[in-house]
Amino acid sequence: MSTHVLFGLDEIEAGTARKVEVAGVAIAIVRIGDDVYALGDTCSHAEVSLSEGFVEPDECAIECGRHGALFDLTTGEPLTLPAVRPVPVYEVGVVDGRVQLTLEGES
Repeated sequence: MSTHVLFGLDEIEAGTARKVEVAGVAIAIVRIGDDVYALGDTCSHAEVSLSEGFVEPDECAIECGRHGALFDLTTGEPLTLPAVRPVPVYEVGVVDGRVQLTLEGES
């Protein structure tokens, strides 16, 4: 398991998503208020970047910009069709104003 410092919390606007690549994995970092979430950046329905979609703060979800599948930010589970498979979620938090991501199985 390893922790990666990504960027300052003030570098991502609330209600938006940002794509990062960590250890060859594309990850969408989503900010809602002062909370951050991390999930696999590729929609499980189509090869589309979720970070280019729409953040839904009231649902704590992100919507794929191509076909409208909505994914729960805490579980990665699809909330609407056409997606039926979840996307991975990752441990993320803010320490000293910096967004940090922890990847399992990486040393």
